[in-house]
This record gives sequence, structure tokens and C-alpha cells, in this order.
Amino acid sequence: MQQQATLHIARPKSALLAIAMPVLTAALLGVVIVYGVGFSPIAAAHNAAHDARHVNVFPCH
Repeated sequence: MQQQATLHIARPKSALLAIAMPVLTAALLGVVIVYGVGFSPIAAAHNAAHDARHVNVFPCH
């Protein structure tokens, strides 16, 4: 019978927060670009977001 030893390294909360913040910020920025700018009355911004949605296979109409 073979035993396996596992090593658990505890990460401090600040390290987890340092990993999570860029991910959450990027997700929020993506939502704003895809949905927020997509409903903008500025035609150029709307068209750019519209094209980005089509490129990423998001439904729009």
C-alpha cells in the first residue's frame, strides 16, 4: 500500500484578494463594454460594441 503526502500551502487573504481583484475588474469592464456601451446613444461606440458582440457570438437583436 502506497501513501501519498500532500502539501497544503495556506495563502493569506491579501494574496487571494490580489488575484481576485484583476479578474473582477476585467469582468466588470467587459460587461460595461458589451452592454453599457452597446446601449449608448453615441453611434460610433454603439457600432463598435455591436460588432464586438457579433464577433464573440453574443446575441443582440
